[in-house]
Amino acid sequence: MDINKLSIDTIRFLGIDAINKANSGHPGIVIGAAPMAHTLFTKHINIYPKMSRWINRDRFILSAGHGSMLLYALNHLSGYKVSIDDLKNFRNYPGNTPGHPEYGHTDGVETTSGPLGQGISNAVGMAIAEKHLAARFNEPNFDLISHYTYVLVGDGDLQEGVALEAISLAGHLGLGKLIVLYDSNDIQLDGETNLAISEDVKKKFEAQNWHYTKVEDGEDLDQINRAILRAKKIVDKPTIIEVKTIIGRGTTSEGTSKVHGSPLGEAEREKLAQKSGYNYKPFEVDGEVYSFYKSKVFNKGKRVYNKWVKMLDAYKAQFPEKHDLFNQFLSGNMQIDLSSLVYNAGSKEATRNVLGKALTLASHQNLNIVGGSADLTSSTKAKGNDGHFSRDNALARNINFGVREHAMGAVVNGMTLHGGLKSFTGAFFVFSDYMKPPIRLAAMMKIPSVFIFSHDSVAVGEDGPTHEPIEQLIGLRSIPDLNVIRPADANETKAAVEIAFESKDTATAIITSRQNVLNLEHTSKEGVLKGAYIVSKEENKLDGILLASGSEVGLAYEAKQILKEKGLDIRVVSMPSHHAFLLQNEDYRSKILPANVKTLAVEMGSSYSWYRFTPHVYGIDTFGLSANADVVLKHFGFNKESIAEAFINIK
Repeated sequence: MDINKLSIDTIRFLGIDAINKANSGHPGIVIGAAPMAHTLFTKHINIYPKMSRWINRDRFILSAGHGSMLLYALNHLSGYKVSIDDLKNFRNYPGNTPGHPEYGHTDGVETTSGPLGQGISNAVGMAIAEKHLAARFNEPNFDLISHYTYVLVGDGDLQEGVALEAISLAGHLGLGKLIVLYDSNDIQLDGETNLAISEDVKKKFEAQNWHYTKVEDGEDLDQINRAILRAKKIVDKPTIIEVKTIIGRGTTSEGTSKVHGSPLGEAEREKLAQKSGYNYKPFEVDGEVYSFYKSKVFNKGKRVYNKWVKMLDAYKAQFPEKHDLFNQFLSGNMQIDLSSLVYNAGSKEATRNVLGKALTLASHQNLNIVGGSADLTSSTKAKGNDGHFSRDNALARNINFGVREHAMGAVVNGMTLHGGLKSFTGAFFVFSDYMKPPIRLAAMMKIPSVFIFSHDSVAVGEDGPTHEPIEQLIGLRSIPDLNVIRPADANETKAAVEIAFESKDTATAIITSRQNVLNLEHTSKEGVLKGAYIVSKEENKLDGILLASGSEVGLAYEAKQILKEKGLDIRVVSMPSHHAFLLQNEDYRSKILPANVKTLAVEMGSSYSWYRFTPHVYGIDTFGLSANADVVLKHFGFNKESIAEAFINIK
């Protein structure tokens, strides 16, 4: 018996059978890439499925997420909590084998990798995290952190712009423990890849400081094994192994796009089984295959894990302080004290400046905070401590992402997914448009990535409408489970930093101002945690509410004084987080925003997200303009007099 051939056929037919049963899925990659994936799992990867979140495991990222049944079959054979019944329930609800891999949903899945290009970009972040944590904690004879990040990509992955951004960064940083297996079959959904692309893959990757090697026959296990062995010896640059395969190999539609995304059907399944000499019923697995994977994957991983645990015990005895810090990193518990940053009520400061000071202090207190900006640290103030992370300085905590916003978001998600680090991005708010896919995925995965944006409104001024956010706030607020915080002043900004970095299961976007804003007396972290709260109470009879976020809270406070002179008793409510406010109970929400009270929402952006709270919104539903900020604000009527007048005119 050729156990390798039987195992590979088992993986292929588990995929075929599950896709047939679901009448939906992508069999081509499962059939074509099974040999390389099998070789990786049985000869190289160190995982212990019983401890699936072990920090020093190797990572395997199926960036070509449409091939999810390949991953589910591998994880089933390897001993993760993925049963045969789960495979039979592929792409069904309720179930744990969705159409594309989903982090937190299926045991052994490292990231949600449905959108092409995201998985490989996450993997770059994981490799950065491995490099940084190794530099932080490893000691001679104690390689506490030492593992590889393996990725399986397809032709479509490498056409995505986000992948190219991340690939460029990985080569620049010399991430030697990042190894990419490229399922190169020259086919994509619309036909042959030469319809869309004609580049030299070898030259492209070598130009970006990658090691490139090629396996001419994707069925040749020895070639694949040797290529991975060579890659593991390259320590100063990442490696891509181009493996030439035939999509849907052995089927009547092999080598065509027909087999990419459609079930084979029962008749085609039987033809392939006969051709392959595979005499097993659907979802039947030979005991020898289970035994082989138990020996080569599960038991091997168990031995490696147990050896690591013993090393950790010895490490604790020899380096007790570093051991405690290591555990603190893994726990995700933060110790943030920003009380030394004091801003008096009535003073003014741009919230981006406050954020920069708060982030620097929090990073000084917590060595696990790592991140940077997209070539904008002097503007966003979102900068990591301790110098610039590089191939030669892995302990530094500022990552120069360059002008790669999309990859920056995905890389930070990968660092967060890796564990042990709290990672953040920085960019102008208008360019959150470039980052929406990874922000959306962070929220979907319920991971605490932190996305920092400055220059939050038309008050950007001279740079004009291309750089002045209008619809961006409603875009991010519409993403489920994303906490978008637009702080009103210094106290709320400090609170936003604490909340974002203390979070363990919620992604956060912090939106800060370019211009100075008024620091108020009654702003607080408790209020920000509630999402909305009263910052200036009515004195006697409640005549109305001015509801605002960000810099407009100070404006509302000033407008209140004008309305008071006109005999109106007004409440000012700051709503830094729609997300947090909507999580409060009805009793609290009705106390802050009682029904049948005239309420005007004020924000220098699209009005749409405010209508769930009031029918009266003072916003901006056109693009901005290029002029001095004072001129722009006057043009759009964002001054205390106009706000007061708008409130009075509500009928």
